[in-house]
Formats: sequence, C-alpha cells, structure tokens
Amino acid sequence: MKTHLVRTRRSAEEFPKDEHLAWKIAEVATDSVEVADASADMIVNRIIDNASVAAASQVRRPVVNARAQAHPYTPGATVFGVSGTFSPEWAAWANGVAVRELDFHDTFLAAEYSHPGDNIPPILAVAQHTGRDGKDLIRGLATGYEIQIDLVKAICLHEHKIDHVAHLGPSAAAGIGTLLGLDTETVYQAIGQALHLTTATRQSRKGEISSWKAYAPALAGKVAVEAVDRAMRGEAAPSPIWEGEDGVIAWMLGGPEKEYHVPLPGTGESKRAILDSYTKEHSAEYQSQAPIDLARRMRSRVGDLDQIASIVLHTSHHTHVVIGTGSGDPQKFDPTASRETLDHSVMYIFAVALQDGTWHHEHSYAPERAQRPDTIELWNKISTREDPEWTRRYHSTDPDEKAFGARAEITLKSGEVIIDELAVADAHPLGARPFARDQYIAKFRTLAEGVIEPGEQDRFLDAAQRTAELKAGELNQLTFTVSDDVLARAPKVTKGIF
Repeated sequence: MKTHLVRTRRSAEEFPKDEHLAWKIAEVATDSVEVADASADMIVNRIIDNASVAAASQVRRPVVNARAQAHPYTPGATVFGVSGTFSPEWAAWANGVAVRELDFHDTFLAAEYSHPGDNIPPILAVAQHTGRDGKDLIRGLATGYEIQIDLVKAICLHEHKIDHVAHLGPSAAAGIGTLLGLDTETVYQAIGQALHLTTATRQSRKGEISSWKAYAPALAGKVAVEAVDRAMRGEAAPSPIWEGEDGVIAWMLGGPEKEYHVPLPGTGESKRAILDSYTKEHSAEYQSQAPIDLARRMRSRVGDLDQIASIVLHTSHHTHVVIGTGSGDPQKFDPTASRETLDHSVMYIFAVALQDGTWHHEHSYAPERAQRPDTIELWNKISTREDPEWTRRYHSTDPDEKAFGARAEITLKSGEVIIDELAVADAHPLGARPFARDQYIAKFRTLAEGVIEPGEQDRFLDAAQRTAELKAGELNQLTFTVSDDVLARAPKVTKGIF
C-alpha cells in the first residue's frame, strides 16, 4: 500500500492533476491487476449476503416504494423480487434500498463507518445493463470495496457531521470504471462528480431516524451510475474536488490546515480490502452486534431480570455517542420510535437481547415488542459510558486488537455486580463463530424462507457461487423473483409522480 498526503491547495498553487486524490483513486481503478482468489471468494459471499437481506425486506414500505420508482428499460438491469429489466440507475436505487433497509449486511469501521456492500447494487446494475461477464463484475466490486474501505481508514466524516455515503459515491464510480475498462481521465471525472453530489449531513442517522437511512446509500449508488454516464460523454467535474480551495476538505471536513493520509494499493498490487470487512449475524447497527451476543451470554448469570437495578455498558466513543446515551437523543428511549431509531439504540437492543436470549430482524422491533412494560422498565435502566481503552481498541490498526464491543456491568438490587465483556461479535472473523460460505448460505436460507420459493433459492445460490464463470449476458441470474402472493403482503402505498 502507498500512503498519499491529502490537504487543501490554494487555487494559485501548482497542483498537477496526477497528484489529485481523485486521480490516484482513478489510477487504482484502471490498474488491470487480477483479483486474488480470497477476495473473489469473499465477493461471492457478499453477493449472497446482499440478496439475503434484500429478501427479508421485500414487503417493507421503503423497499416497495423504491421498487415502484424503477423504470422498465431494455437491456437494463434486474430488481430484486420482480421479473423484467429496469434502467440501471433506478435498478441500483431500488436494490440499494432493499439491501440497506434492515441494516443487516456487511460493515467496515475505522476513522469513518461504512457498509461496503452498498457498492454491489450500482456496480452489478451497470454490469447487467452493459452485458459484462462475471470476471468483470468481480474486478469492479473489488475496486468498489477497496476504495471505500481505504477512504474509511483515512478520512473521518462523522466528526464534521457528514454522512458516510460521501465515501460511497466515489467508490462506486471507481468500481464502475473498473468494470467498464474506462480510462483514468474518465474515471477521475466521474469520481469528482460522485463526491460532489453525495456529500450530505449526518442528520439521516440522528434524532428521529427515518427510512432515509436506507435511501441515502441507494441514492449515492444511483448518483455514481449517472456520474459515470456523464463522464463517458465528456462532462467534467469540479476539481480538485477534495483538495480545492473551496473543496470538500476545506469547507466540509477538517479545514484548510488539515492533512489526511490515504492508503491506496500501488501499481500491480492486488485489491484485498474486502477481507478487512465483516458481516452481521443480527439485524442491528454494527456496534450492537457484540452487545447482543454479550447479553445472550450473560442472561443465565443474571437470572431474575426484575432484580436488575442498573446496567452500564462501558464502550467506545463511537458506540457511546452514536447509539448510546452519549448521543443525547431521547428518541433512543421512545417505545413508539421507528425501527430505524430502535436499531440505533444499544440500550433497547441490549434490553431485548437480555430478555429474549435471541434477536430477530422483525420480531425484535415489532411495536408490541418495543412497548412491553417490562422491556421499557429494563431499557430505562441501561446507560453507556465511554471507556478510553475501548475507544483506543476501536481505532487500532492491529486486526487482532481492534474491537467493537463493550464491558457490561449489571448491578442487582442486592448490590451484587455481574461483569462480563466481549470484544467482537461471534460472527466476526475473530469471533466465536466466524462467518464462512456455509454461514452466508444459511443466512440466505433463513431470510428467504417464506419469501423465495425453494427452487428459486437453489437457482440463485448456484448462480452466485458461479459468479466468476458467468458469461456476458448471464449476470441477470444474480437476482431472485418472488410470487405475487408475497408481494401482496406489502402495505398499501401512495402513488407518486411515476
């Protein structure tokens, strides 16, 4: 890996294009290096993972609405759940919402946060529309994962209240550039446009969280498709987009004096960043994965939960201020809050996991579940506290030390204190039960049950596991359809303009 110093440059300063971060990223995208077998294998896992959570979200209102907005088009791209083909940018949109709606797919956390699986819908949509083959798709996805994860390692967005999808627009544009075999200049312009148009505030993940939490990354993917299309037609971007005097760093991030150190693969170096990411066993914000497993482990030691006086979760700064009591959000204790808000409340999540000893993507968030009096009572006994050691481990670059967990101190009314801690979730690569291909397939089978017919499940899994062998025109196999009876379960939605 080569580390690039990135800072604001005055307009009058000599700053050649080939020194711009967007150009460096474009060079990575246009490097024809082969994808390592381990990376290609993990890409297949994540294609399966995305389809899993898309299956489970098929009849949720945001997904139904996003799907209804997709425009039929030939050749086009597929949309999860339905037959036919659609304009690729709108297919990326519809599938992006389906993948993100349940907050249940892969994650990477470092200086910033991300769900790098969000790269798959736009890159796959363009691959289907343009008749690419499986190897092209794998190369494109390897780039998308690499660029997003490298940016997440180096550039913190949330510190400046910028939503993390600002790293997704450029990564998806770069991945599409790799997929299509575009030149460096075209990819450079697409990256600049995508970044400029996907830089928004973090209010989408603050306070009363709405369905826009799922729509925001889908929009970034749609914007990336459109940015590449314009760049291929010769349209340019604001530049230098990160380093300019009125650019992203100067006015949206650290300011004119801030320096960032961005790692990117050197020429001929394999794109392996996907191997640093990890998926979810539970449908909840990633920092709550380990607390769910911790709660399940502790419940037998606690016994009668009515005897709990208080629970303090000692954890990282990120967990404390984003999904904990350090956020200052009263909505995180509101039993009538949206599902999106509840899955960003570690207090709610720990309470339910402690009571139920399990976690379910629907039942654990049901209004009747959130509004149970005993749950509300326990929920309000839970608080979080930042622990510098957990914060240090969260930011550690040593994968054996990096942690996203917590230490739970449960004080009983008798005065007894029960303490336990868990650094990483059970499904994490270093956890008690790391996810491998069998676990990804099992997750798909579980979430597809009652949604996708068994034969269609088999067909999709077979195609996904043969992604590298799929020929030009065969990538449309990387989707699934569901019956009209399943689609009929969806809530009635209001027609819009389309």
